[in-house]
Amino acid sequence: MAPQKLEDSASRHATEALKFDAQGARGMAVASYQKSIDSLLQILRLYPACKLASLYKERIASYQKRITVLQSSHGAEPVLDPTAPPGEQKRSLDGQRASNSFDELIMREKPNVKWDEVIGLEDAKNALRESIVYPTKRPDLFPLGWPRGILLYGPPGCGKTILAAATASELDGYFISVDASSIMSKWLGEAEKNVSQLFTMARGLTEREGKPVILFIDELDSLLGSRNSEIGGEVRTKNQFLTEMDGVSGKGKNLKMYVAGATNKPWSLDDAFLRRFQKRINIPLPSLEARKSLFELYTAPLKKDVRVRTAMLAKLFDGYSASDIKDACQGVQLKVVHDLLGSPEYREPVEGEAPQQPKDVTMADFREVMAQRKPSVSAEMTRAYKKWSEQFGAL
Repeated sequence: MAPQKLEDSASRHATEALKFDAQGARGMAVASYQKSIDSLLQILRLYPACKLASLYKERIASYQKRITVLQSSHGAEPVLDPTAPPGEQKRSLDGQRASNSFDELIMREKPNVKWDEVIGLEDAKNALRESIVYPTKRPDLFPLGWPRGILLYGPPGCGKTILAAATASELDGYFISVDASSIMSKWLGEAEKNVSQLFTMARGLTEREGKPVILFIDELDSLLGSRNSEIGGEVRTKNQFLTEMDGVSGKGKNLKMYVAGATNKPWSLDDAFLRRFQKRINIPLPSLEARKSLFELYTAPLKKDVRVRTAMLAKLFDGYSASDIKDACQGVQLKVVHDLLGSPEYREPVEGEAPQQPKDVTMADFREVMAQRKPSVSAEMTRAYKKWSEQFGAL
């Protein structure tokens, strides 16, 4: 059987399962979920190297988890108004299920991140100010309009998410964060609907309240990767995204909505999607000065030997990302605590006695941790980002 037919079968059974689930027909829902699982398992057996294999595995796990809930006598159900007519009860049930399922995908928060908390990345900050902050504060200065799609790309752990959150905080706006892989791997056949609902919610929020909304989509390559050799509804989902992005750009110059996408693999995005992200901003590994500031930040709570120099640490940890540096500082903290609590001389304090404290952190501790903890970004990856920036970067 062709993979297209297998996925169509899985999608059809998943849709039936959702319908039976909403109607409270647990036995039929379980049977349909199982049929969808069987079709997905067959795809994995026949096409183990399929690029969507990881997504299918996630869907199988989701359906199996739901089967377990349904087979339990304690499966949670939405609360209905017993005085409402049966038809209205069903609509309420369907609406609550759809809302709950969609709300699992997103994180809405009031950002509490300031520009000065984002260490380094001055070029990226300036690009975001030009693309989002300035047009929102003075739209009259931009008769030609401004970018609504911003792509943040670069190695993992370098601050893409915090940059987007800080931008929203600067504007006193809303920050809606969603993981693209969650959109694609939720219920089979629902991804296209999730994309539409996500954009509708963001547009409605800015239109009702007049505040800027930054829709941040992490792992964008999971949603917008190359469209070659795709099977099933993935193409429809991506086409839906393109339609929604065109709607954001063509809605009118006063719409305060922006779509910021983050990816560690920009080369996997095809031209149609790159065109929708007019600003393409590289978020590189931290510079020497930025590494020094990061070490000052993360070692501030630690008791350090007087010979510890953050400038020297910054040089030692060349090639490490911001998250790598934080992990290294935590590693040093764990080391000195282990040296204390694992020592034969250590004893628990008696009542009224001050507890023993770990020794001061030394440069030798950092060197030992560095020997065990290599950078998460290779030199080859760094060269790949540089090469892609030379071809497609648009700061």
